[in-house]
Amino acid sequence: MEPDTARAAGRTRKIVLVVLAVLGLAGAAFAVRRPLLMAAPACRAGRWHGCYDTENGVLLMMLVGLPVAALVAAALALRRRAAGAAPAWRMSLAEVGLVYGTAPFVWLTMMPGPGAGVVPGRLSLVPLRDLVSMGPLGIVGNLLVFAALGFFAPIRFAAVASVPRLLALGAGCSAVVETLQYALRLDRVSSVDDVLVNAAGAALFGLASRRLWRAPAEAD
Repeated sequence: MEPDTARAAGRTRKIVLVVLAVLGLAGAAFAVRRPLLMAAPACRAGRWHGCYDTENGVLLMMLVGLPVAALVAAALALRRRAAGAAPAWRMSLAEVGLVYGTAPFVWLTMMPGPGAGVVPGRLSLVPLRDLVSMGPLGIVGNLLVFAALGFFAPIRFAAVASVPRLLALGAGCSAVVETLQYALRLDRVSSVDDVLVNAAGAALFGLASRRLWRAPAEAD
């Protein structure tokens, strides 16, 4: 395949991936539109209660803020390109995606329960015991907590561009969250199964971006 043809094919693949990602996000938003819109009045009024202290409100604001995140990524990329840094767009999108896609889910995991500050911290250290009680929705939610971290981190940092390292990164971040839940007495169960599923999510979504991982020669 000639170089120009190869570049054109590469651009086409990237465009197709972006379009599929946008369509997937739009489809997911449409599927959950009813529960998300329940929080819309509180979020529109700028009220903390009913918006930022609910799962629906946080996810709604995450979707609403996507254009702002895109503008930040574009500004970073243009600044890098002006300074002669490369690859400007990939690095900027990875940085913004990593932070923007991870922070809301970590916020959700740190929301206090009704007995926060009163109920002692609870531990569940037997592996696989809590998986059944999580249910499909709980498992999917735990897989998504560090999904953006797993997807974007190896694109931005070559040092974590391997499945074992992504597993370790996801497990380490999850262990910190679970420890904080216990230490801050947030009325949540700090479970080893949460750590396992969070780590698995980081690795699985990392594999989804494998074609975009940086070569060792491009390492910082």
